[in-house]
Amino acid sequence: MKKTSVAAAFAGAVLAAFAVPGTAAAQGIPDGSELRGSTFSVASTDGTVNTVNLHPDGTASISSPSGLVTVQGRWFIENNMLCLEVAADRRECWPYQSAFQIGQEVVLTSDCPAQSRWTAQTLAPPPLPPTSGERGERG
Repeated sequence: MKKTSVAAAFAGAVLAAFAVPGTAAAQGIPDGSELRGSTFSVASTDGTVNTVNLHPDGTASISSPSGLVTVQGRWFIENNMLCLEVAADRRECWPYQSAFQIGQEVVLTSDCPAQSRWTAQTLAPPPLPPTSGERGERG
């Protein structure tokens, strides 16, 4: 069976619904921590712009431009790839070589292959630095 683009599958679902036309950190590879709870604007080559929410629990939601249709799935990092899976046979992965930055557009080509432009609207805050365990002057 030919692998189908998640974006194409989502676009098809929208059309059908409306009937309208070492360790990774040691190597400098991101671990996905900035993605937990993030929101992206993802533009496909046909001009469709979907909103992708990567929830902290590993679930994902992809919303149509109108916001009236949302497809649920899951997201994960695997082999330096950011993957979205909306069904057992509908999975798409994009290279994930560096952490995303809010407002910075990144053009990615998936393993389907389909090109899209990802722009982070929100990202998880960076983790707090570890405390040294030292007490203050009075503590």
